[in-house]
Amino acid sequence: MLEVVEVRSKSQLRTFINLPFRLYKKDRFWAPMLKLAQWDLMDPKKNPFFRHAEMQCFLAFRDGRCVGRIAAVVDQNHIKFQEEKCGYFGFFECEDDEEAARKLLDQACEWNRVRGMDFVRGPINPSMNHELGLLVEGFDDIPTLMTTYNFPYYENLIKKSGFEKSKDMYAFQLTDKAGIDERILKHAQRLKTRANITFRRVNMKDYDNEVDRILEIYNDAWEKTWGFVPLEPYEFHHMAKDMKMFLDPRWMMIAEVNGKPAAFSLTFPDVNQVLNKIPSGRLFPFGIFKLLWNLKGPGRKKSIKRIRIMGLGVKKEYVNLGIGPLMYLEHFHQGVRDDIKLGEASWILEDNFPMIKALDRMNAVRNKVYRLYDRTLLSS
Repeated sequence: MLEVVEVRSKSQLRTFINLPFRLYKKDRFWAPMLKLAQWDLMDPKKNPFFRHAEMQCFLAFRDGRCVGRIAAVVDQNHIKFQEEKCGYFGFFECEDDEEAARKLLDQACEWNRVRGMDFVRGPINPSMNHELGLLVEGFDDIPTLMTTYNFPYYENLIKKSGFEKSKDMYAFQLTDKAGIDERILKHAQRLKTRANITFRRVNMKDYDNEVDRILEIYNDAWEKTWGFVPLEPYEFHHMAKDMKMFLDPRWMMIAEVNGKPAAFSLTFPDVNQVLNKIPSGRLFPFGIFKLLWNLKGPGRKKSIKRIRIMGLGVKKEYVNLGIGPLMYLEHFHQGVRDDIKLGEASWILEDNFPMIKALDRMNAVRNKVYRLYDRTLLSS
């Protein structure tokens, strides 16, 4: 017997959070989010995302055994900014059970329909500024920080439940042997001198103000990007506080033009290479030592050999100054200093042809594809 229930109690939420740890127990590539971080992410009292959003989680049980989970989300900021009644589904995990997957996805769609949504998009966990997309290519590697990982059969479960592709997002891998096209580099260097472009690292002693500067660039740079939802200051500061533990200021770069912030790079050491070593997702009693040893201590150089470039944003008024290639060059130089062999640039929208072309010129290789799906809702 199959039953889908709403998550209402703390014990049910614990089942929701624990399910992936059972499903991926024997998968050597899975890197779990720390359980403490998951509890905070799902808590409306702690996560400021829920000041403008609503979420309901569901669990599927077959003969009393949990076989799947999903969350339905309505983000009022998305609705207002994109001017579309789009709901989300996210945190989808399921055994290879078509009936269970269909009922979970149907339930998420119905929850959104009742709230007036015209269609549902996902997987989005829980917003366009968090983890998103279903991995459909590139299952043979540990996912980078804040990217999704799932079984290949998930694609079939979602498609058979009435969802169709909405947009693909790419991940590109750069190696220490990559380079920048000489013509682009020379042109960018001329512009750098002419426009008085300088680069600096984030000042950790002025962290809160640096976060404000980055947020201003972020919301300006991506304003016209497909699916973009601007971040509220209180929300971005909350995320920045969570990320501070993993942040390495040598990789957080701000470009200035005539002394004014013009661009930034949101780049992190790939902590998933460490979290992969903590399959329980628990910091205590021993996980905290593994984390600190490999992230901040002597094990760092051995464990972390990859970075993720999560965002490289340039204010619209400065996009023609060649800051992007120069920023990538800064990354290559820092990689040599830190003995970092690999970098991942993600996510890149499939129709962001200028960025894809630039990455091709740096000999970057597309190594993963993430897909978002839509399903139209029928009014009652």
